[in-house]
Amino acid sequence: MLLGFRPSLRLLSPRLQLLQSRSVQSEHPATSAAVDSVLSALRSICGEDGVSFGAAVREQHGRDESIHRCCPPDVVVFPRCVEEVSALAKVCHQHNLPIIPFGTGTGLEGGVSAVKGGVCFSLRNMDQVLDLHPEDFDVTVEPGVTRKALNSHLRDTGLWFPVDPGADASLCGMAATSASGTNAVRYGTMRENVLNLEAVLADGTILHTAGRGRRPRKTAAGYNLTNLLVGSEGTLGIITKATLRLYGIPEAMVSAVCSFPSVQAAVDSTVQILQAGVPIARIEFLDDVMMDACNRFSSLSYAVSPTLFLEFHGSERSLEEQVLTAEDITQSNGGSDFQWARDAGSRERLWKARHDAWYAALALRPGCKAYATDVCVPLSRLPQIIVETKQDLMENRLTGPIAGHVGDGNFHCIMVVEPSDPEELHRVHLFTERLARRALALDGTCTGEHGVGLGKRALLCEEVGPEAVKVMQRLKDSLDPKNLMNPGKVLQ
Repeated sequence: MLLGFRPSLRLLSPRLQLLQSRSVQSEHPATSAAVDSVLSALRSICGEDGVSFGAAVREQHGRDESIHRCCPPDVVVFPRCVEEVSALAKVCHQHNLPIIPFGTGTGLEGGVSAVKGGVCFSLRNMDQVLDLHPEDFDVTVEPGVTRKALNSHLRDTGLWFPVDPGADASLCGMAATSASGTNAVRYGTMRENVLNLEAVLADGTILHTAGRGRRPRKTAAGYNLTNLLVGSEGTLGIITKATLRLYGIPEAMVSAVCSFPSVQAAVDSTVQILQAGVPIARIEFLDDVMMDACNRFSSLSYAVSPTLFLEFHGSERSLEEQVLTAEDITQSNGGSDFQWARDAGSRERLWKARHDAWYAALALRPGCKAYATDVCVPLSRLPQIIVETKQDLMENRLTGPIAGHVGDGNFHCIMVVEPSDPEELHRVHLFTERLARRALALDGTCTGEHGVGLGKRALLCEEVGPEAVKVMQRLKDSLDPKNLMNPGKVLQ
C-alpha cells in the first residue's frame, strides 16, 4: 500500500517534506537532530530530489519481507554514482550517523531496519550494467541492477546469470546476504560467483576487494576481501559494484515432477541422485502440506504427497543419461513416473509455482503473516532433520509447510502465524529455536541463505563459537570503529 504513495511524495518540495517528517514521531531524536544539521550537505551531494523525508518513503525503506517490525530511517538518500555514495558516507561518518544500505527490500531477516535511525542509502538509481565481457564470461553491475534485469540484458549473448533466490532481488544485495536459491546445487551461491566488489566503507573510502578492474577466474593474492564482504549484510561497507561470473545457456533444459510415499523416500532419492554424480541443475523438495497449498494457489493438480521438482541442463544426449539415472533412483524409492515440463512455457509455469510457495502458504490462512526458517545440514543428515521437523510441527499444532533446496541440504519451513495471537507466536518462536539447534546438533547452520540479520545473532554465537565471534567483532571494529554501518545486525 505504501508503495503506491512513493512517487508523489518524492515530488513534494523539500520544505513540505521536512514539515511532513516533523509530524512523524522519531524513535531516535538525537539522530534525527543530527540529520537536520547535515540536510544542506546531503542535498548538495545528490540534489534536492535525491533526499526524502517523506513518511511513506521512510517506512518503505525501513522494512523488508520479514516479520520484523518497521524501523524507518530518519532520511532516505538516492545517490547516482559511487562518488556520491562516498561523499554521503563521509558526511555521515563526520556526524556519527548510522548508514543503512537498501537495494530492493526483498530480504527476510530485517536487514534494512534502521534500528538506530540514521540515513538509508537507496541505491536504485545506480542501475547500469557495466563492462560485459562475453568472451570471458563475466560482467560488472551496479547495485540497482536486479537478477531479472541482468538476464534480460544478456538475452542475445547466449549467457545468463543462474543464481536465483526467487525474488527479483538486487544483485549487489544478493552478494551482501550471500544469497542462493534453486540453481545453487549446480551453479553455486553468490559466494562462488562474485569475482570482485567495489564497496564504500564507513569513512567514505572506496575499496576494490580484488583490485580495481580485476576479474581473474581465480586468485591466490592476499586475503580474500571479496568473500569477506559477501554475506556481510551491509555491516562492513556499501557494495556499489559487483563483478560476476556468467554461464552459457544450456543447449537443452527439461523439468520433471515426481511424488513419493514418504518424506524419507523423497529425501533419500535426492541424496542418492547427487551421490550418483548426476549434474542436476535444480532439485527441490515440497512436503504434502506445501503441495496442497501450491495446487490451490497456482491451479495445479499434482499429487498431495512429498514431491521433488527436478530440472536437468545439458546437451540432448547428456540429458538422456541424467534423466535415466534419476528415474531409476526415484522409482527404486517408490517414486511415481516423472511428469514432464519440456517446453519453456511449461517449465516457467512449474518453477513459478515453486517460487510462489511463500504466497501459497500464506493463502492457507488469509490474514496471517509468514516467517521462513532457513537451516542447512550435511546431505546425509537431511532425511533425519526433515522427518523430525515434520513431527515437531504436528505435535505443536503449527502450520509450517516445507519447501527447500534439498540438493544443498537447505530447506525452509514457512511458518504461517496469526500475529495477534501471543500464545501461537510463542510456540512458533520456540519451534524455530528448536529447529535451528537441531540443525546445529547435526553439524549444520542456522542460516543457509537468508543471513543473520536481527533474529539469529545469538544462534550465530552458538554456531561458530565465542572466539570466532570475537574475531568478527575485531574485523568490524577495524573497518567501522564507530559502528555506523547497518548497526544492530549480525553481531550483538
